[in-house]
Amino acid sequence: MATNVVMEALSPTMEEGRIVKWSKAVGDAVKTGETLAEVETDKAVMEIVARADGQLLKQIVAEGATVPVGATVAVIGAPGETVAAAVPAAPAKSSQPPAVSRQPSATPAPAAAPAPAPVSVAPADATRVVRASPLAKRLAKERGVDLKLVQGSGPGGRVVMRDLEGAGAAAVAVPRSAVPQPVDGVAYRDVPLTQIRKTIARRLAASLGPVPHFFLTTEVDMERAADARAALNQQLGDQGKISVNDILLKATALALIKHGACNAWWQEDHIRYWNEVHLGVAVAIEDGLITPVIRNTDRKSLLEISAESRELAGRARERRLKPEEYTGSTFSVSNLGMFEIDQFTGVINPPEAGILAVGTMAAKPVAVDGQVVVRRRLRLTMSCDHRVIDGATGAAFLKTLKQMLENPLAMLL
Repeated sequence: MATNVVMEALSPTMEEGRIVKWSKAVGDAVKTGETLAEVETDKAVMEIVARADGQLLKQIVAEGATVPVGATVAVIGAPGETVAAAVPAAPAKSSQPPAVSRQPSATPAPAAAPAPAPVSVAPADATRVVRASPLAKRLAKERGVDLKLVQGSGPGGRVVMRDLEGAGAAAVAVPRSAVPQPVDGVAYRDVPLTQIRKTIARRLAASLGPVPHFFLTTEVDMERAADARAALNQQLGDQGKISVNDILLKATALALIKHGACNAWWQEDHIRYWNEVHLGVAVAIEDGLITPVIRNTDRKSLLEISAESRELAGRARERRLKPEEYTGSTFSVSNLGMFEIDQFTGVINPPEAGILAVGTMAAKPVAVDGQVVVRRRLRLTMSCDHRVIDGATGAAFLKTLKQMLENPLAMLL
């Protein structure tokens, strides 16, 4: 008897999924547990696996199409078995951009496709097996880039998104296919929302509307923390490197232990105060933002925080995080210092009650003991849910955090 393959809920918040790539073709033999397709969810690219043995008789949903959770996407059965009785899929929504809208009075010639972005190239090798992330493959196909000519920087030489955005890029850029390109005589271009962008829009509406935000900002002298970081990295040698952000994460976690009223969730009819600190660390990915979670951050060493945050951020950019790796945070930290942003306010990620926004560390002239000196300083802005955190409560937390950063030995108290 034929078995319908349905779009499964692959993450706690998933409502629909887009078929990125079919891993099995019609007619291929499949076994229970084998990957049938790669699916873009609201947070990551995950896999639909076979729930029965047999042969893939039909692909109901094409690559690039989006369907709701529960819709039938394929049929597995015995070779030659009829699939007429299979439950049809819900109407699929194509993720391909619609035709470009033109000025009513203009009839320009079709626009030429944008030129591929510069990439770091390797010597051509016709026998080379290309290893690339699904999103890198899709973008390369859209741009007409031969992946055999791209030098991968991912694990084992795997080609990832940043390799297609040009060597040395500081952050993963938005795919050019998702950015309106100027074309003479064209008024605008409509680009369908990705699954993650839909989720971001929904979450922002659920946060900025119902959650009463207020903001607290303080400026921190980072001289001692920066000197301590330099000394630690010299001592560590090849064992790893500690970043300013790693120190911020550790200090934030320890400050939350001392101020548990800020390490909380709003639960409508009660407030949940956490005894454990699980920090969500905002990571920019190709078309949005995701917050992988460093669990029990207060109990981890700086070196452990460094290694885990880098490993999670790398897989986040490849959309390969598991649901348990980006859910369950008790407080979040967003750092835009690498983009030379002095100060900003973050949007709270419900049900959390707070988020810390970190600006750039820069040398500034300041008065110290009656003398003007140059010191490395940065600004921290805490967004608070006023239903959970009062002004004095948030201020006390920031004061403790500031003390820890300005005198790292205070973390030992």
